[in-house]
Amino acid sequence: MNNFRNNNRRVRFKSGADRNFRKRNGNGHKNNGDFSSNHEFRRKNPGKNNQNASKLVLKYQDLAREALSNGDKILSENYLQHADHFSRIIAAQETAKDNYNQEKNLHQKNVEDKKSSTDSENKDNESRTISSD
Repeated sequence: MNNFRNNNRRVRFKSGADRNFRKRNGNGHKNNGDFSSNHEFRRKNPGKNNQNASKLVLKYQDLAREALSNGDKILSENYLQHADHFSRIIAAQETAKDNYNQEKNLHQKNVEDKKSSTDSENKDNESRTISSD
């Protein structure tokens, strides 16, 4: 039993112009016209959402409120879980930002301490050379 017997008929009745619409170039790849070189239609981060997390928290809280007012408790809880997920993302981002700032400040303080210690050593060396003269 062949469930796909009509597939051959579609190909058989295509005109020659339709069949040769996209020819292959010398290396075996299809020529997609202008779209292959034009990347402006592609998303930069396809897995990421266009909105930031704080806007998404507000969006899902509003949707949960609306679903609850319509009497759908399950959908409301679903939206609240989405809002909770994005609020956790915000908390993780803030924690990472705080850690980064602390390490940056610590590094900057260490650089300043090294600079001040080398400056004081240079002054001591200068005073020694002046006093020995």
